[in-house]
Amino acid sequence: MDRDTAFRDYVAERRPQLYRSAYLLCGDPHRAEDVVQDALVRLYVAWPRVTRADNVDAYARRIVVNSHYDQTRRPWRRESAVARGPERPIPEGFPPEDAQTLWAALRRLPTGQRRVVVLRHLWGLSVDETAADLGISPGTVKSQTRDALASLRRALAPDFEPQVARREEDR
Repeated sequence: MDRDTAFRDYVAERRPQLYRSAYLLCGDPHRAEDVVQDALVRLYVAWPRVTRADNVDAYARRIVVNSHYDQTRRPWRRESAVARGPERPIPEGFPPEDAQTLWAALRRLPTGQRRVVVLRHLWGLSVDETAADLGISPGTVKSQTRDALASLRRALAPDFEPQVARREEDR
């Protein structure tokens, strides 16, 4: 298979997950598209070297995280846009109103915590893999995860506690 075909196949398969990661990192669908496009350009340039490595997904994740970081450092990116819901379908069986609440809570997390949550819980990486992708220590990953999940619990408790109580009453 030639370089372009292999890259095109990889992008067709993994782009939705790269987009979801970028969206969860930046909270804006348009910025997420920019982050993914920037990441894919970088990935294409490095494709021959990347395909010789063991884990193309790890390299792509790292590029998405770094692209998001680079985007936040650009002066014109310091303006905040009004965030809309995800443009990709949400998982089946997940009520849209719950998804909007979750997206809003994720956007309120500090960037470092959001990155850790996305890599650990969306991508399903281990603590060590997340630490390697972000260039931080495993202890930092653990503390960022703990703090982020505590913040999410506090932010989401008012919205989800009544629903949990209702479901238990229905039993």
